[in-house]
Amino acid sequence: MQAYEKLLLENRAWAKEKLLQDPKFFSRLSHLQTPEFLWIGCSDSRVPANEITNTQPGEIFVHRNIANMVVHTDLNLLSVLEYAVVQLKVKHIIVCGHYGCGGVKAAMGRHSLGIINKWLRNIKDVYRFHREEVDALPDENDRVNRLTELNVQEQVMNLAKTSIIQKAWKEDQRPHLHGWVYGLEDGIIKPVCEMAAGTHIDILYEYDNL
Repeated sequence: MQAYEKLLLENRAWAKEKLLQDPKFFSRLSHLQTPEFLWIGCSDSRVPANEITNTQPGEIFVHRNIANMVVHTDLNLLSVLEYAVVQLKVKHIIVCGHYGCGGVKAAMGRHSLGIINKWLRNIKDVYRFHREEVDALPDENDRVNRLTELNVQEQVMNLAKTSIIQKAWKEDQRPHLHGWVYGLEDGIIKPVCEMAAGTHIDILYEYDNL
């Protein structure tokens, strides 16, 4: 049996089990999507949003990319963000990184990774902003993990800088923004920052005509 065929078998087994537990599960789910949360996470296969938060399908709207970045030129991310905020009217947005992130570690080095360099440059900028603090740590793992936390904080701030978020804050006093980091070694999520709806940021980034 090919590996992908096993996935299809597991899918059928999962669907059958769901129907046994709740015969109306798929019927109800197909007609309803009202998640309270948008999750912006890392593409790392070890950090599945639903599993680590013990939530069901339909409860979290998910976007994932390398190192959970919020890049102002990323139309994919911005489209997801606008749909979640304007159409789904999510109440919370979570940027969730994870300790031991390969993207963060790669951004701290000088090895060329081809086109990935363009993406990692955004993390390199975060490193440059906080290099003195990060480099003061004696252990490499500690340096990577601290930059992971700082990167999450920067991405939460990047969310706050968008006109999408600022408009929603002004009109609806939502969503709240959260920065979390997941521990691969213990499965525990650590909150590292939070911004309530309407939080003032540097006036340079605040729009006055929304």
